[in-house]
Amino acid sequence: MAQDMMVRVPIAEQEPAVRAKNFEEVCLGYTEEEAILEANRCLNCKNPRCVAGCPVSINIPAFIQEIKAGDAAAAYRTISLSSALPAVCGRVCPQETQCEGVCVRGIKGQPVAIGKLERYAADTAAARGIMPENHSKPNGHKVAVIGAGPAGLTCAGDLAKMGYDVTIFEALHRAGGVLVYGIPEFRLPKDKVVRHEVENVKALGVKIEENVVIGRSVTIDELMEEEGFEAVFIGSGAGLPRFMGIPGEQANGVFSANEFLTRNNLMKAYDDDYDTPISRGKKVVVVGGGNVAMDAARTALRLGAEVHVVYRRSEEELPARAEEVHHAKEEGIIFDLLQNPTEILVDEKGWVKGCRIIKMELGEPDESGRRRPVEIPGSEYEINCDTVIMSLGTSPNPLISHTTKGLETNRRGCIVTEGEFGATTKEAVYAGGDAVTGAATVILAMGAGKEAAKGIDQYFKNK
Repeated sequence: MAQDMMVRVPIAEQEPAVRAKNFEEVCLGYTEEEAILEANRCLNCKNPRCVAGCPVSINIPAFIQEIKAGDAAAAYRTISLSSALPAVCGRVCPQETQCEGVCVRGIKGQPVAIGKLERYAADTAAARGIMPENHSKPNGHKVAVIGAGPAGLTCAGDLAKMGYDVTIFEALHRAGGVLVYGIPEFRLPKDKVVRHEVENVKALGVKIEENVVIGRSVTIDELMEEEGFEAVFIGSGAGLPRFMGIPGEQANGVFSANEFLTRNNLMKAYDDDYDTPISRGKKVVVVGGGNVAMDAARTALRLGAEVHVVYRRSEEELPARAEEVHHAKEEGIIFDLLQNPTEILVDEKGWVKGCRIIKMELGEPDESGRRRPVEIPGSEYEINCDTVIMSLGTSPNPLISHTTKGLETNRRGCIVTEGEFGATTKEAVYAGGDAVTGAATVILAMGAGKEAAKGIDQYFKNK
């Protein structure tokens, strides 16, 4: 039967009823035959809008043509020229609003599955032991990178390829940042994918020092004045959770999504071989509608809970990726939309026993362009639950800004930068990713790390 070029090649996934009870990866990836079939759908446009839609400007048509020719290794090398984390991006990037969102194939049919093809190339290279190569000569300059998350790893990898002597300082005991503490195993396997891609960055010559809390173990000023680092990139992320400020929020059984996911992902609380404590609630309310809310909800489900996602807008306004919402629904997550908690109900021992929730309706658009949710008077009701997970976004930890002379932040605690390369108000110090923007996507953080590497290189060339 002839291939329908308007429809993408379907990809195998674990069945919902099976995966809802395990932490193994949901999406199983393309086989070589499927990848080549999907690559054949690419029109190899002369003006490839997909490249402009990619925050790290991967040469997408080139790597897809290499897959089409059966050369996954060449495809991986092409991607690696632009991206330090292709197996990660192939899994967690919001391609539907970036490269795939502007794919010409998508005008009359389905866009090419660029993300799934990127994942295929990266996974195939990993299985064959193919590592990125660095042929640059050392240029004698030392650069410190704060944070081994997507921004830091990207910045460090690009600088290493330019000949810089780069050391990443990571606060946690494993490199990866949000990739290891924030995104669940079933979306992003930690050993098979994240650890492997971190090793690829180290193969470029990057050194990583873990368990170093900048601002506590050592300050940025000390790195520059006493340890010989001539420039610094801050990619420390946004790990400080936000809460609603409603009554009962201090009760036992209320978590930030950050804490809940960190216990489960980085500290493997889902694995019975580990003794990390975690709340295995029977009935869990997750407040919020973003990707992190979906991750928390799907994690709680796998730990055995009935899970309700409470979000104050309608499904059309859900900020989470459509794929994540679809997977959550398939697995049995209950969506209580146009609703918002007003109080967390607490028992006599100080534990969560329920939530008081009010129904909402959408009014006029607010500054985000989305219609503002408005409370419906008299519509409050109570729901029984034993755990509440707040997933309302995060802001940067103030430790670095408070311990670095001359580093300006804005009212949200984000580091202030000027220009496209992420220069801060302190000379030779650059910043990017969630530390500058507040919580955003992995690929946008990578794009910021990439731009900062260019800025640091320019800084040295102009000295």
